[in-house]
Amino acid sequence: MNLRNIAIIAHVDHGKTTLIDELLKSSGMFRANQQTEERMMDSNDIERERGITILAKVTSLEHNGTRINIVDTPGHADFGGEVERILNMVDGVIVLVDAAEGPMPQTKFVVSKALNLGLRPIVAINKIDKPEQRAEEVLDEVFDLFANLDADEHQLDFPVLYGSAKNGWMATDPNGPKDSLEPLFEMVVKHVPAPKVEEGEFRMLATTIQADNFLGRILTGRILAGEVTPNMAVKALSRDGKLIEQGRISKVLAFRGLERAAIEKGEAGDIVSIAGLQKATVADTICAPSVSDAIQAQPIDPPTLSMTFRVNDSPLAGTEGDKVQSRVIRSRLLSEAEGNVALKVEEALGTDAFIVSGRGELMLSILIENMRREGFELGVGRPQVVMQKDEHGKRLEPIEEVTIDVDDEYSGIVVQKMQERKADMAEMRPSGGGRTRLVFHAPTRGLIGYQSELLSDTRGTAIMNRLFHEYQPYKGEIASRNTGVLLSNGSGEAVAYALWQLEDRGPMMISPGTKVYEGMIVGEHTRGNDLDINVLKGKQLTNIRSAGKDDAIKLTTPLKLSLEAALSYIADDELVEVTPKSIRLRKILLDPNDRKRASRAAKKAS
Repeated sequence: MNLRNIAIIAHVDHGKTTLIDELLKSSGMFRANQQTEERMMDSNDIERERGITILAKVTSLEHNGTRINIVDTPGHADFGGEVERILNMVDGVIVLVDAAEGPMPQTKFVVSKALNLGLRPIVAINKIDKPEQRAEEVLDEVFDLFANLDADEHQLDFPVLYGSAKNGWMATDPNGPKDSLEPLFEMVVKHVPAPKVEEGEFRMLATTIQADNFLGRILTGRILAGEVTPNMAVKALSRDGKLIEQGRISKVLAFRGLERAAIEKGEAGDIVSIAGLQKATVADTICAPSVSDAIQAQPIDPPTLSMTFRVNDSPLAGTEGDKVQSRVIRSRLLSEAEGNVALKVEEALGTDAFIVSGRGELMLSILIENMRREGFELGVGRPQVVMQKDEHGKRLEPIEEVTIDVDDEYSGIVVQKMQERKADMAEMRPSGGGRTRLVFHAPTRGLIGYQSELLSDTRGTAIMNRLFHEYQPYKGEIASRNTGVLLSNGSGEAVAYALWQLEDRGPMMISPGTKVYEGMIVGEHTRGNDLDINVLKGKQLTNIRSAGKDDAIKLTTPLKLSLEAALSYIADDELVEVTPKSIRLRKILLDPNDRKRASRAAKKAS
């Protein structure tokens, strides 16, 4: 059978997963009356809730005697490690671009990786039915992007399709015909080359890893040479060619629609999954026993942000989760790092803590969210940027390219706030519809916590996209949160009367009946210093009837911080306590006397 391996790459929310839905439906994978879900490839709970793709996934369909393996890739820059790995498995890419927004930062990131690998792109301009679409201008922007990324003449001579993935049509003309995705199928078969196959014994580069309750570790990749069958003897080699393990293949699986099906033989060029090995992981070479050279793996960009994960040592530890020990947390983090090459886990010296480094806040917050859903309790420190040093020993910090689309009336406040964060403006231009596109080069540490402030400043109308740009010399101190916090001075349950009396001190973050403990953050102080308050004190009652009636207690709605907002809110001496049921903020040192001693020691040291 003819075979084609393609990846669909695009910026977040440009329609990749929706397009795959329609491709599967139009290929006859489902009955005409079969019930199917929206965004079928987003199988993860968090993916469904947030409407984003986090993990790269493979599906397969047949069209007129050609089997097409399609890889759905994440659209967010934080999950770029997934994109970099899977591009090794494919021979062509469909670059999906929104007809109104045009190429965005993540488009630039994934396209540069694809062009560097020599992949020839097909450009599909999606959402052509939007009233604000500007397909011709977007096509020019895509061509300029390719030229800026040093595409060769074959890559610049890309075919173009227009259409609406949601409505299930693609055509070579913006006006249609609007009846099917047939032109896209034909373009893939015609434009994407058949997989390159090398001579020799079986060799395969493991690209993704999954755990299965019945089959154990499942490694997925493209067979570079030879063929693989169940019960076949193989070995695993690391990137530098060292032997990791020897074993037998227990099962060979291939993608058929949304399911994995067991097959008798995997052939060179096909994307398959194999089970049976115990130690091999991502970027390792799985091969026949006679092979001695490892397949060259694509290098992965370094992590730019780190967080400290520590054992939850609060007075409420263990009351809401069942996985609280350091060895259980360590095991979970190491298994995550095994499958996610963009993640790095190190043990902090002398403490039950782990330093976890990744590509961005979203990537690390989704790891934390997954862990709390699995029953983990942990304390998480403030995100810190990963610094590097140049050859002269000077500090270098990560700089991100930040693209903000905002209504014209709010562009002034955005520019002001970004300048306060040591950002340099690279571009400012109208993007149509009364909106302005602002492009900055900003330090990563200045952007921590800016997302929520940006939405407040622009009444929720701004859209911000970030992409790692480069390392530059350290840009100096950046002002952080300018308010203090309100801290509970005792343990118990918060009382409505006490919260009501304390409202003039600042907005509260807890409701009546919330369990609190000494050192837990219960609100935001209106001034710059921290303040210990008593939220447990009820009204003083006597046996004498009051002449007047009691005042009605009316409480302001408390601030409820999401996990991402909490991580970006805390200061260096604070933690986010994460449990399956709660997200609490607290000081690292709960005792006020310990905090005073630490503060005096820090002043002496400076």
